Amino acid sequence: MPASQPPELVIDARRGDTTDFPGLCRDLWQYRELFYFLAWRDVLVRYKQTVIGIAWAVLKPVLTMVALTVVFGRLAQLPSAGMPYPILVLAALMPWQFFSSAMSECSSSLIDDAHLISKIYFPRMIIPASSVIVSLMDWAISGVILLILMFWYGVVPGWQIMFLPFFALLAFALSLGVGLWLAALTVKYRDFRQVVPFVAQFGLYVSPVGFSSTVIPGQWRILYALNPMVGIIDGFRWAISGGLSPLRIPDLVLATVVLSATLWSGARYFRRTERRFADII
Repeated sequence: MPASQPPELVIDARRGDTTDFPGLCRDLWQYRELFYFLAWRDVLVRYKQTVIGIAWAVLKPVLTMVALTVVFGRLAQLPSAGMPYPILVLAALMPWQFFSSAMSECSSSLIDDAHLISKIYFPRMIIPASSVIVSLMDWAISGVILLILMFWYGVVPGWQIMFLPFFALLAFALSLGVGLWLAALTVKYRDFRQVVPFVAQFGLYVSPVGFSSTVIPGQWRILYALNPMVGIIDGFRWAISGGLSPLRIPDLVLATVVLSATLWSGARYFRRTERRFADII
């Protein structure tokens, strides 16, 4: 009798279906151990072979906060919406530096892991998603610094602090959406590795990080709020200050709409192009 044939391994083509988001979620859950491994690997090597190590995560927000406080708070004497100016700045730096760091890490994540992409199959979205998770480490450290400043200045948050996880979720969704766009585009157009640092630096000054968004004239407010970081930053300040810093609901709604469109389109574009990643890289 002929020997029995071993079962065939079938690679389902649905992984490339841009509309199969339930299938994408199943894939991500199936490869969750790889996701944990990549995220933990990036955490370990983030500050490896640096002179002061993880202290960079403390120095960056502190030095940026001092510089922006001096320029906008002392020299320009812009209003602080009733908050101590260092807290006004650091409350904005938390979501901004998370977004900026995630954007930078995601843009080069697929190129850095080209050896994995060209050898085995796994949902490629795991790589940029794990890069976003890694940026949470710096966020947590900035949060500790903010708590120390709030204690120093005697700032006590009110019931608004309950909404802080919601604004954190918005920042995460925006970071992932932009990160997916940049990760996919950088594979095809390596110029984006040079563009991203410029965009991050430019965005720092056009977003209300070093100043309160209340200084923006009313006739420009809607146009300014098309930057989704405006609503997210104002939300962080509102939640941390106990309502001292104003929160405009139209800005928050507009930010939610823009970031939702960014996340949906970024995931769709990523899924549509991921089949060609191994060939291009």
